Amino acid sequence: MKRVTTVLCLLAIALLARPMLADDAGARPNIVYIIADDMGYADAGFNGGKEIKTPAIDSIAAAGAILKQFYVQPVCSPTRASFMTGRYPMRMGLQVGVVRPWAEYGMPLEEQTLPQGLKSAGYETAIVGKWHLGTVTPAYLPTARGFDHQYGHYNGAIDYNTHIRDGGFDWHKNDKVNRDEGYSTHLIGREAVRLINERDKNKPLFLYVPFNAVHAPHQVPDEYTKPYDNLKGTRKTYAGMLAAMDEAIGKILKAIDDNGLRKNTLIVFHSDNGGPSPGKVTDNGSLRAGKGTVYEGGVRVCAVAAWEGHIKPGSVVDQPMHVVDMYPTLLKLAGAKVEQKLPLDGMDVWATIASGQTSPRKEILHNTAPGRGAIRMGDWKLVIGGNISETEGPEPTAADANPAAAAKPAADAPAAGGPRQKRQARRADGGPQIELFNVAKDPSEKTNVAEANPDKVKELRARYDVLAAQAVAPKSAPKAAGFKTPKVWGEKD
Repeated sequence: MKRVTTVLCLLAIALLARPMLADDAGARPNIVYIIADDMGYADAGFNGGKEIKTPAIDSIAAAGAILKQFYVQPVCSPTRASFMTGRYPMRMGLQVGVVRPWAEYGMPLEEQTLPQGLKSAGYETAIVGKWHLGTVTPAYLPTARGFDHQYGHYNGAIDYNTHIRDGGFDWHKNDKVNRDEGYSTHLIGREAVRLINERDKNKPLFLYVPFNAVHAPHQVPDEYTKPYDNLKGTRKTYAGMLAAMDEAIGKILKAIDDNGLRKNTLIVFHSDNGGPSPGKVTDNGSLRAGKGTVYEGGVRVCAVAAWEGHIKPGSVVDQPMHVVDMYPTLLKLAGAKVEQKLPLDGMDVWATIASGQTSPRKEILHNTAPGRGAIRMGDWKLVIGGNISETEGPEPTAADANPAAAAKPAADAPAAGGPRQKRQARRADGGPQIELFNVAKDPSEKTNVAEANPDKVKELRARYDVLAAQAVAPKSAPKAAGFKTPKVWGEKD
């Protein structure tokens, strides 16, 4: 009897000491995943921002962990595709630019999406905000890609008040035109709160809230800019837009609390890319450059995660992870049994987020596009032709769609924060400029140490070339001749 008692006691201790699994009773969290659009790295208070007040976002950081080395893609659609699939966008032809309203492509239909995986685990799934992954046929729309509920807009850069992009109306509910009037940030926050209040209480909830704030066009009701009269021009408007988004996030957090869900809800917040026009519109702190580049200011973003009882409040996780990692991490937490036919780039980083363990991610492919890209391995980062940048607004050039042409600098390519793109940096022999940084010692990427470390350049370039060889051709292309804007985006006139 003593021996049996001892065995039972040891078993009980082992069960109590083991990590909690996603299929344990009550362990599967609701997931509220919030993405800001074009937010500067240092514009949140938790990340050192002093000019703009972000109490709601800061409260998530206080309740959980600041993710100091959270990486995304240089621009919008590629980041969203990475999150939805756990795969680098170069595997889908989405490595150049964004999916524009007139695009004859989107996130490929063979990709198995995160909401599809979560639905297999019994989740109710909803997207409230910006999709930006294609509308060419109904098969590309959110409710065909795993979402039970959809509300918001399909394209980037819509007017916040009229919900129009390039003459076409872009506001939808469950992928049907919706005529709700109001400032888009307010509408997104309101619908997210409604879904929390009216959720199916027999299912865990996956609520994906990709705000279009604080992306251009820079528009906000005057009441939000009044506290920022010390700021000037677009920076002042941007500050008001960020304050309005933070207010909406605060309402979402209140709904979570009012419904008694805080103890069983994982909340994640981050930006989709670095801030554009740093120093003029956004603040990326000491990080180099901004949106559209593979420098740290373009791909390292402000990020936090909180889950009461599972992530230590006020903690700081200074370990590298990438948005592709959220796909396997969330599916495992949800207990989803997903048979992924396509190779994943993402890794389960839950132990890193929850307890600061060493990240399993030893390398990050920041991007590989024709003639340019970057890879990080350990503390080292190799940048190839790195001062080239892309934005949401201008059309892609022929070079973007043609890898052979893209190997040469394009004088008329669009630039982040300006009407024209900077020419790609090139060596005297005509090849793209090669830069090497130790981002642990030099996160601002001030010192190119490539010449002093030829073996390290060779090592990173060899790995980069292996990954670049796996990329499919970029799908980005100029607007088709004779394209006619539909009255409602996502519908055929």
